[in-house]
Amino acid sequence: MPRSQAPNPERQLMIKTKACQRLIKEVDYYHKEVKENEAKLEDMKSANRDPYDIKKFQEVLDESYMMVPDSKNRLQKSLQDLAAFLDGSDAAAVAPSQWYREAKELLKTVELLHDAENDLKETDLTGIIENEVF
Repeated sequence: MPRSQAPNPERQLMIKTKACQRLIKEVDYYHKEVKENEAKLEDMKSANRDPYDIKKFQEVLDESYMMVPDSKNRLQKSLQDLAAFLDGSDAAAVAPSQWYREAKELLKTVELLHDAENDLKETDLTGIIENEVF
């Protein structure tokens, strides 16, 4: 009976990094799909297409909307898994490898994008007078 071997840390790192890369592309794809479907739905409405066709395409758009948070959640879990792996004891064994550098760069890039996204969402409150009624 063959003995089971411990998983190769570099191979695990490669798999985790590639999974994150794939999920980043997937999230981007779903965002693009939503924008395209919204534009197409508006075109259908402005062209006075059959209400049944518009309703069915709205269902397609709703499915696209549902996929965005789902893919973001899977990406977030994958990124957390990758970060935990890099912080773990196996990271020292793979530190000089190409996949280690790629994983670190990927996490850094995602963090920068996340910070930039949060900066855009912040509301400018300058010019607001305290207790002002709207």
